[in-house]
Amino acid sequence: MNKAVRTRAGVAIAATALLVGGLTACGAGADAADGAGGAGGGKGADAKAHDPVEAVKASYLKTVAAKFAKAELSTVESDGKTSTQSGTKGWYPAAHDAVLKDGSDKPDARSIMIGDTVYTQMDKPLEGKTWMQMDLAKDGKPGVRLNEDPAEYLAMLLGQPKLTHVGAETTDGIEAQHYKGSFTNADLITADESTKVMEEKNRQYLRESVKPVLAFEVDLWIGKDGYPVRVDSSSTDKKGTSKTTAKFSEFGKAAPIQPPPADQVVTFDAVMKGVDDKLDQADKDLEEADKTLRDAGLPGLRR
Repeated sequence: MNKAVRTRAGVAIAATALLVGGLTACGAGADAADGAGGAGGGKGADAKAHDPVEAVKASYLKTVAAKFAKAELSTVESDGKTSTQSGTKGWYPAAHDAVLKDGSDKPDARSIMIGDTVYTQMDKPLEGKTWMQMDLAKDGKPGVRLNEDPAEYLAMLLGQPKLTHVGAETTDGIEAQHYKGSFTNADLITADESTKVMEEKNRQYLRESVKPVLAFEVDLWIGKDGYPVRVDSSSTDKKGTSKTTAKFSEFGKAAPIQPPPADQVVTFDAVMKGVDDKLDQADKDLEEADKTLRDAGLPGLRR
């Protein structure tokens, strides 16, 4: 029981870490751009319309206003293992309601995250409850992590002069503009005027989140409607390089993420306390059985 619960908790924590997750708030304002812009009359106008800095900024503002989207992600970790996420992503605060698969024989895990609170659906009910809740904050401080949502990907690329416009392409049947870039850690933590569309606290949060990232390569496709439809990325940290393909759709149409019913939730601490209490009782029962055997002149259970 102890091993099973701790393993399940580990899956939830690992899954949350997988989500490398998080921006937690945003104040981009009510004025959202209508997209990356169209190509308007002549080569010069076309080049201006698809200027990477302006295209990303416009897409970011529009994406922020959408708040939620459907997401399909596949990641090849540095150890070669593949994991996937499928469901809804939210941003500001970072959130998801997704089915997580780690490529093993373990059952799929449904996870709901809202800010620093993560709910993991358990394989078997515990005390009649089916969801385990964990808090990712530590000592009252928000957990710093990446979330791999579309707004976050765009935020990482705000004001990046190394991002280039590849051209018009069709990806997964969607007409889009393709942008490409390769960045160092210094590039990722450098802010310029473009990033000021974010509140300062969120810009600082992003800087903290990308500190472990040593190198980041990205291919970004922005659809005609101004939303990012696909992001292929390669991220390197001290553990190695992981590669992720992320596809997004239904911006602003996906249902907002909601926590599980309160009467179906048990906290991680309560789960572990229950397990520890049962283990303590088992130890007492063994001690009592050992004493009974020794009092009867027989070898005890413990030597």
